[in-house]
Amino acid sequence: MQKKEYPLQPGNPYPAGSSTKNKGVNFSIFSRYATHVELLLFSTSDCDEPFQVIALKKEINRTFFSWHVYVTGLPAGTWYAWRMDGPNQIREAGLHFDRDKQLIDPWSRAISDKRWSRKAACIPGDNKLNAMRCVVVNDRYDWEGDVPLRIRSERAIVYELHVGGFTKHASSNVTNPGTFSGLIEKIPYLQKLGITHVELLPVMAFDEQDVPQYTADLGLKNYWGYSTHSFFSPHPGYCVTPEQGTHVREFRDLVKALHQAGIGVIMDVVFNHTSEAGGDGPIINFRGIGDDIFYHHDKHDKSIFHDYTGCGNTVNANHPLVANFIITCLEYWVREMHVDGFRFDLASALARGENGEVLQDPPLLWAIELSEQLAKTKLIAEAWDATGLYQVGSFPGYRWAEWNGRYRDVIRRFVRGDQGLVSELATRLCGSNDLYEYNGRLPINSINFVTCHDGFTLYDLFSYNEKHNYANGEHNRDGCSNNLSFNCGVEGETQDLNILALRRKQIKNVFSMLLLSQGVPMLLAGDELLNSQSGNNNCYCQDNELSWVDWSMNEQKSDMLRFVQLMIALRKRHPSIMRRRFLTGKLLDDRGIHEIQWHGAELDKPLWDDPETKVLAFTLAGTDATEADLHVVMNMAEQAVTIELPVIAHRRWCLALDTSLKSPYDVLLPQDQKLMADDFYLVTSRSVAIFENVCLLNTK
Repeated sequence: MQKKEYPLQPGNPYPAGSSTKNKGVNFSIFSRYATHVELLLFSTSDCDEPFQVIALKKEINRTFFSWHVYVTGLPAGTWYAWRMDGPNQIREAGLHFDRDKQLIDPWSRAISDKRWSRKAACIPGDNKLNAMRCVVVNDRYDWEGDVPLRIRSERAIVYELHVGGFTKHASSNVTNPGTFSGLIEKIPYLQKLGITHVELLPVMAFDEQDVPQYTADLGLKNYWGYSTHSFFSPHPGYCVTPEQGTHVREFRDLVKALHQAGIGVIMDVVFNHTSEAGGDGPIINFRGIGDDIFYHHDKHDKSIFHDYTGCGNTVNANHPLVANFIITCLEYWVREMHVDGFRFDLASALARGENGEVLQDPPLLWAIELSEQLAKTKLIAEAWDATGLYQVGSFPGYRWAEWNGRYRDVIRRFVRGDQGLVSELATRLCGSNDLYEYNGRLPINSINFVTCHDGFTLYDLFSYNEKHNYANGEHNRDGCSNNLSFNCGVEGETQDLNILALRRKQIKNVFSMLLLSQGVPMLLAGDELLNSQSGNNNCYCQDNELSWVDWSMNEQKSDMLRFVQLMIALRKRHPSIMRRRFLTGKLLDDRGIHEIQWHGAELDKPLWDDPETKVLAFTLAGTDATEADLHVVMNMAEQAVTIELPVIAHRRWCLALDTSLKSPYDVLLPQDQKLMADDFYLVTSRSVAIFENVCLLNTK
């Protein structure tokens, strides 16, 4: 139905984007060099023609570099896009205007990609039949008193998951698979598991068509979401009714429900590059508005994009206007969407200056750290980029936690049976003080992980020595080839019961070490259910059962789930594992024991200098007299070792965990534990044993 044309007023440059005010809508967008700007208003997200085209006038609708207009009486729910023209000086100035292209608003709170064609946006000319659209959002919402959670970092247990893949499998049995709503239905599972935070793979609107052509020809698409184009908009593919512009409400419903369950929300954000790729990429928003400032270009030939991300472009994050855009965006997600933190993909790319140089004190990263609105949020950096900049242990700032790649590697190597690692292993288990203590940081600066979305699942880590990525269409060239994995004797699937048992034991070994480590543990969703990707370690394009979480339950899955639940419970009842400060090994005078004491197969004899040892043990004192002490033995040798339990006055040891035992004896709650009959215990090959003690003075 034809809509009336709405009357206009000059409008205001702030806030950027579209905002409802006084029964109308203010639109504002930045473009320094545009000479002609049009706002297009649409009845629906997929109609061909706008019902009103508004040509902005420089003398009325421009303030400095902002173009703005107020449309009187325009209701929320109206769809819109922009068109711009200006100098097309690609090589000389990095300016790339195409007056026929429909552009989406970088500040839009909700977009539709229903008719989107990436190919059409890559070639000159009109793409009105294949463009994305923005919608004016009704921002009213009843938070019911919700506020971001303030869970202390030392108590955090992070669970990395993909919103779509978590519930798309038919076995998930949710009403709306693959959506924010579907994830809400799985919150009771997350509560029972015991995690404190979900870390959501990218949920800002991204381009699902951003894959190589040979991959697209196989019917595959960008699944992980590391191809953002609209940083203020939840991804429409995760919404139940995106064509009704419900993105903001649906995401808020998820956050509120998670908070009501005591679970925080960390967003994986991708500010290092955008989906517009390189010189032959699509014009979506930034390239048609301010290509010259938003991306890194070669200083001699501005048509060449500097690519420190491996994705075609790099965001010029330390340009003042771009930095302001990123800060405003982060503050929006905290203030208006109540998220609890952010994990920054390839965060080291954000440390580069406008000419690509590595800055000692990057303005953007310090502005994020010092922002008052972000002061209580978790900040997590993937502290490297795609061109060799590696900043684990030296990422700029103090609040920033880091994905600790060195932790991942040493745990993988030790569990697979590599020799001579016990010294570094001890350092990693204690929070990596060699990386963080020297510059005043803490164990909570280390995000400890062994698996994540990028790489093998934990089941595949002990099922494959080599990657098997042929399904991606790149002849197995993609993905990391140095996986530090161990297939336990057979590559891939097997019916050998001994090998299957060893794989499950190795998985329990990893979970035990991860949840015993000082710092912040991160688990990959589905690892506790023995999920496999058939050896594919780069499922970025596999939106199918290969990468979806399989919820079907059998005895082995049920046993592993129980193991992880109880291991998380063990961590939570021991403040000694969740210290905010580094262990010193000091003598606790009131108890006559050390804060931590290291051992090998024999008490008090750690084999730090033995290049062949595969055994490490330690005794960890409780933080006070009410907390049980822990004695932990990690034996990754091919032979069993008989260990002696340390003598602690007025205390007796109980076996809490032995990864070599079958469920339900592999891990026990305190009420199910029994006092050890003697002071020795046989720790079998490739297994972890944990003992908790009880105070005899408190027993009857």
